[in-house]
Amino acid sequence: MAKEQKTNVMRILEKARIPYREYTYDSKDGAIDGVSVAGKLHQNVRQVFKTLVTQGHSRQYYVFVIPVAGELDLKAAAKAVGEKSVEMLPVAEIQKVTGYIRGGCSPIGMKKQYPTVIDKSCMEWDAIIVSGGKIGAQVALAPQALLEFVGGTTGAVAVPAGDGAE
Repeated sequence: MAKEQKTNVMRILEKARIPYREYTYDSKDGAIDGVSVAGKLHQNVRQVFKTLVTQGHSRQYYVFVIPVAGELDLKAAAKAVGEKSVEMLPVAEIQKVTGYIRGGCSPIGMKKQYPTVIDKSCMEWDAIIVSGGKIGAQVALAPQALLEFVGGTTGAVAVPAGDGAE
């Protein structure tokens, strides 16, 4: 069979009996940013989410899942997790903290389950698309299922992309 090999994220979702849809895209051109991935998948940029890892003033790590064309509102993010401030985790530390590399970071299956906040816009969709745990793989699943699985909450943590993002 020439079927794509399952990622750890897909195996975790199957074990938890969480329905998902697998998407793959060609990453050979190096365009692995979220907006490019949404385009390659022919999906709405507001429905494709990226996973960002931050560290709070307390040194605790936090995960934020926001639409790919948006940006994390650091003040709103800090407030959502009860921190004085949060800052983005340097790219060099992502793999050490999460087990994933930049471009393949998923809220599912990190080394540890960190407090997770998904932008409230996720509830506008029957399914949202997040990283499948490696570059070239994405999974679509119900936002409520993702929230329940990661023990996450929703919040207004993203600054929406400007007009013309679609």
